Amino acid sequence: AMKVKESSGGGAGAAAAAAAAARTEEELGRKALIGPDDVLGLQRVTSDYLCTPEENVYKIDFTRFKIRDMESGTVLFEITKPAASEREHNDRKDIDPNAGRFVRYQFTPAFLRLRQVGATVEFTVGDKPINNFRMIERHYFRDQLLKSFDFEFGFCIPSSKNTCEHIYEFPQLSEDLIREMILHPYETQSDSFYFVDNKLVMHNKADYSYSGGP
Repeated sequence: AMKVKESSGGGAGAAAAAAAAARTEEELGRKALIGPDDVLGLQRVTSDYLCTPEENVYKIDFTRFKIRDMESGTVLFEITKPAASEREHNDRKDIDPNAGRFVRYQFTPAFLRLRQVGATVEFTVGDKPINNFRMIERHYFRDQLLKSFDFEFGFCIPSSKNTCEHIYEFPQLSEDLIREMILHPYETQSDSFYFVDNKLVMHNKADYSYSGGP
């Protein structure tokens, strides 16, 4: 099945982020179940993953990801990876269990001046239906929260392939902050938390360079 959906970060999600009580990574590490309000209370990027790969019992697998500038339509980044079944066939036994959970992005300084970016994700799910699939993505420069995005994927039928485009409305950054972010590659970082029925099932991380080079 193919599903295409557009949604935009902000709105109720932004209000929820503002209302969430402050939380630390250490506090969340002691919890048996981590929910959306918990991660909305985080004040900085996490140093570790808040769940294990095995907690993805729904076998959600992101197979394609594309970022485009909504104004010009220019594709800024695109990656496709083989399906899990193909990867398992080729994987060595000693592979890092966190492989595939971290992405390093390299953009030009112009990226920081974009107003609206569309992120298309294609993903497959296993043999369980998925209710209330939600992603909260929090972006930081050093210990400063730049923006918290909150997207709903909705319901996914078992054994389906799904495609959604989420629209990121970027905050306007000061010239001083832009300069700092360009001068200090990979100090801009993000946590992407994925929930099913308000339970954390996946956690991916990324860092970013805007200096136009490796």
